[in-house]
Amino acid sequence: MATGHYDLKKAKNGQFHFNLKAGNGEIILTSEMYASKASAENGITSVQNNAPYEEQYEIKPSKDGQFYFVLKAKNHQVIGVSEMYTTEGAARKGVQSVVKNGATADIRDSTQQPA
Repeated sequence: MATGHYDLKKAKNGQFHFNLKAGNGEIILTSEMYASKASAENGITSVQNNAPYEEQYEIKPSKDGQFYFVLKAKNHQVIGVSEMYTTEGAARKGVQSVVKNGATADIRDSTQQPA
């Protein structure tokens, strides 16, 4: 069974970010932008450390009635945001996917490629 991986990228503005992808290639968590690659790598480590703990997630409604979740570090700082889901139940399934895939050590570094 395919497992998830992190896709570390450099944005056009020179900042760094990452996506956690499920085994099927779907993006299940997106980071904030970081000024340095090292900071983005620290963000991945934080997701790896916090993803297994359901109490670190917060499901929220969006203005248009959809749902999304955030993953927070122990210091309550947001370290990743999900895509939008049509129902709260679907968002909960998304949380389970991050719980399952977040601990992966598979980091694919695309920072040397053009953004």
